[in-house]
Amino acid sequence: MTDAVAAGQRLHVPIRLRWADLDAYNHVNNASMLKLLEEARVRALWTPEPGEEAPPTAVIDSGLGSGILTLVSRQEIEYLAPVPYQRHALDVQLWFGKIGGSSCEVCYEVCSPLETAGADGQRVYARSTTVVVKVDAATGRPLRWSPAERAAWTPFQGEPIAYAHRR
Repeated sequence: MTDAVAAGQRLHVPIRLRWADLDAYNHVNNASMLKLLEEARVRALWTPEPGEEAPPTAVIDSGLGSGILTLVSRQEIEYLAPVPYQRHALDVQLWFGKIGGSSCEVCYEVCSPLETAGADGQRVYARSTTVVVKVDAATGRPLRWSPAERAAWTPFQGEPIAYAHRR
């Protein structure tokens, strides 16, 4: 499930494309990219339902009755190449750039499927960062990450993304 990277490890979350994710130019639409990243993030952070498999980072109880919300406070995407439709799952690689008191920076690289990687390796289609804040559903106030959440995520902490096209 994991692959070594810089200071930590990366999660590899396979995400399948849907035909509806394509736009008129025959590649994944930018709004669909946000949905793909959201799906990878939910699988990586939220505790699984009974019978589901999940990575060791899936430790947030975010069910309807939990009283906890995970809200996105910032999202940035840098597109490097168009994502064509393919039947194999994209390899969304995920790690934590920063873990603050009640927020964390989730970093991603959206890569070509592992099954189709050639001698040159995988193609990176996009890089992204999402800042997620843990919030009390009743009060709307931020909640601190628990020691269990921090312990689960620390092995997957690495360098934040340095965007090439930032001004």
